[in-house]
Amino acid sequence: MPQLGLLPGRAWAALLGQLLRPPRVVCLGAAHSHSQVAEAVLASQLKPRQEKSNFILKTPKGTRDFSPQQMVVREKILDIIVSCFKRHGAKGLDTPAFELKEMLAEKYGEDSGLIYDLKDQGGELLSLRYDLTVPFARYMAMNKLKKMKRYHVGKVWRRESPTIAQGRYREFCQCDFDIAGDFDPMIPDAECLKIICEILTGLQLGDFLIKVNDRRILDGMFAICGVPESKFRAICSSIDKLDKISWKDVRHEMVTEKGLAPEVADRIGDYVQCHGGLSLVEQMFQDPRLSQSKQALEGLGDLKLLFEYLTLFGIAEKICFDLSLARGLDYYTGVIYEAVLLQTPAPAEEEPLNVGSVAAGGRYDGLVGMFNPKGHKVPCVGLSIGVERIFSIVEQRMKTFGEKIRTTETQVFVATPQKNFLQERLKLIAELWDAGIKAELLYKNNPKLLTQLHYCENMGIPLVVIIGEQELKEGVIKLRSVATREEGGRERDRELETSMREKHRPAASCTPPTGDVPATKVAIKRENIVAEIQKRLFES
Repeated sequence: MPQLGLLPGRAWAALLGQLLRPPRVVCLGAAHSHSQVAEAVLASQLKPRQEKSNFILKTPKGTRDFSPQQMVVREKILDIIVSCFKRHGAKGLDTPAFELKEMLAEKYGEDSGLIYDLKDQGGELLSLRYDLTVPFARYMAMNKLKKMKRYHVGKVWRRESPTIAQGRYREFCQCDFDIAGDFDPMIPDAECLKIICEILTGLQLGDFLIKVNDRRILDGMFAICGVPESKFRAICSSIDKLDKISWKDVRHEMVTEKGLAPEVADRIGDYVQCHGGLSLVEQMFQDPRLSQSKQALEGLGDLKLLFEYLTLFGIAEKICFDLSLARGLDYYTGVIYEAVLLQTPAPAEEEPLNVGSVAAGGRYDGLVGMFNPKGHKVPCVGLSIGVERIFSIVEQRMKTFGEKIRTTETQVFVATPQKNFLQERLKLIAELWDAGIKAELLYKNNPKLLTQLHYCENMGIPLVVIIGEQELKEGVIKLRSVATREEGGRERDRELETSMREKHRPAASCTPPTGDVPATKVAIKRENIVAEIQKRLFES
């Protein structure tokens, strides 16, 4: 038997004969086979075209695009938030959009089912990050850090049912501030609450309230009410829904779905419907049942100290001790808080916008230790600002009042009233760019002056520099402040264009202008134009 790959001489001859046979001498079976292949190829080419008619062009469920106008608003919101973080001494940090799946496991309680898992990529099981807190804890443990004050702005993903009208999405941006390190009690916590107050005040969203509670108070309350320890987190998750559904519905969930005894649920109800200030903290100290819990007393002691610091910061009236506040995430260990806007009346033709909490956070002293092989803990406390919900409120408000938004920051437009001045415009705009001035021109060799001026007005560009034959001859540049057109503005623009054309004719054929050139237009020496523009921009 010949070795594999080696054929006897007769076999080679037969194979060569087959290859050299003319195309017309093809057996019917082969022809039929070729026909099937051709049909399959044709079908595969036609299939995408047939399916294309059914293709719906849209963004995935729970996501959205942001227009240039919307991006201007978002950037202003983010600038206010990040400026506050930096004012309090935070450093910037970024982490990957996805983490190892095991890093996120068992950190979010019942919400773990909302994590987006990715397909196996090269032997690693990955998930999109659910928040920015767990990646921060992983970063701290991986780099063996003991203290850090950081801020992080980034997208997170959750597989929940989106409610677009309330600013709830599957992909959304979070702005986090965290203080990691072993410090004296409640000082970092008080600063986090102060930061929330500063940001919400700076964004001018209206009146707001920050609810505070403590996980130790909750756990102590569950214990003295008779909740089995194994059900603590599950019941905590139900209590966390009290800002969305009624106590009756929460009680039904705890009893029917989670197997809690009805009398235990009723005892919990006596507590979770209490809210107040420092006086309520003092009252809970005297509560005959709650005062029997060591955990609850520790939490109440820290809350009392927290209110002292909040009074010194001048924000105590914005804080409410609310025993219904639970925060469903498993990693919280101490003080927790949540900021809500106090609903203001909406215009008569619109529904009031209820977006829930706009900021939240708390203390999580054990999370970093979960990633440390030796379990070394690093106490942490932080906050997260709900950018999407805030944006929904600001966007609705702007629609209501019809506010216009500039989508660019262009400061100067380079124009000409004459043809064949592209080279001069390019040289001039290069000077402006090199001086750090934001400038634009139209991408045409010979644009009409009226078109250029209308572009300036439509884009809100405050200054226009005009160069033509006369300016070039005199060594000057015309600098004009662009005024928004009012009634009759188009006619004035036509007069201005006629005036400029007449003015830029050769001297022998020049005639007096038929319209007045606005007094806001002045001639500046060519070598002084950059300095003059910088001066005007500084003064404005």
